[in-house]
Amino acid sequence: MTGIPNSREAFYADIKTRNLAPLWESLHSLITPTPKSRCEPAFWRYDDIREDVLRSGELITAKEAERRVLIMENPGMPGEARITTSLYAGLQLILPGEVAPAHRHTQSALRFVMEGEGAYTAVNGERTTMHEGDFIITPSWTWHDHGNDGDAPMVWLDGLDIPVLQFLDASFVEQWPNDSQPVTRPEGDSLARYGQGLLPVDHDQRGHTSPVFNYPFARTRDALATLGRTEDWDSCHGAKLRYVNPETGDHAMNTIAAFMQLLPKGFSGETYRSTDATVFCAVEGTGETIIGDQVFTWGPRDTFVAPSWAPVSHKSLGGDAVLFSFSDRSMQQKLGLWREKRGP
Repeated sequence: MTGIPNSREAFYADIKTRNLAPLWESLHSLITPTPKSRCEPAFWRYDDIREDVLRSGELITAKEAERRVLIMENPGMPGEARITTSLYAGLQLILPGEVAPAHRHTQSALRFVMEGEGAYTAVNGERTTMHEGDFIITPSWTWHDHGNDGDAPMVWLDGLDIPVLQFLDASFVEQWPNDSQPVTRPEGDSLARYGQGLLPVDHDQRGHTSPVFNYPFARTRDALATLGRTEDWDSCHGAKLRYVNPETGDHAMNTIAAFMQLLPKGFSGETYRSTDATVFCAVEGTGETIIGDQVFTWGPRDTFVAPSWAPVSHKSLGGDAVLFSFSDRSMQQKLGLWREKRGP
């Protein structure tokens, strides 16, 4: 056959001009026996980076930045604004008297309060005061702004599904005409309506995201304390709870799952693997986590990440320890992809 390439290399070069490629040359890297990820184990000690967060407040205002955040970049994906393959994370700073202007976007977000008291988040007309350890969500396409009425800096951990929206080419954002949206409901309204084991008598389910947007740490810690009276510990997790949508019992958010766990005094967990790369933030106590062949010793406000299918084991050092975490498990479970393995 005259003119037809007679070697593989020539054939590949020829079909490339017509935007074709041979699957057999890349199949082994596309469909792998176990997950292969560019996400790497990583660790951020809060005491080492706190000064960087505060310095950002000297360089740019919250209004000018729109969101004054230092991105926590996974070392395996530099420059991509990712802490895992599917999730973004960063530390946001609001100084006394500042307002981070109101906007809405298709990305879903969580806030986990690291330091300070007196700031607020407003979501669709309701404000909630932020306290250390609170888990706060801003569902997709909800108006939200942040402000600090206190007298000290506020820092929280942001978690968003930005990489997922990038992959789907589904990113939209819209600005509110003023810095702050109008407050139309009293503080605590959503928690009173939906978060007390009760629902309004004429309630119709509104969506797949929780109608409660602040899960106060005080309530969560009380639940963990009650569980802590038992010795029936999960061999890998200690006592681990997931934040849920009270309408359905499903995860609080469609694309991001969030958890809080207690590692009791003397706890040494068995090895655990799961397909959801997970971001951990220490809340109380001290501990040690082994991820693959790396050992991270952590204390309050330290953050670390475990890649998909990496072997992970936790140990408490001293007394009880508490860990907050988030991952894309809710999305994987909805797609029927999530998998776990206990033991070596």
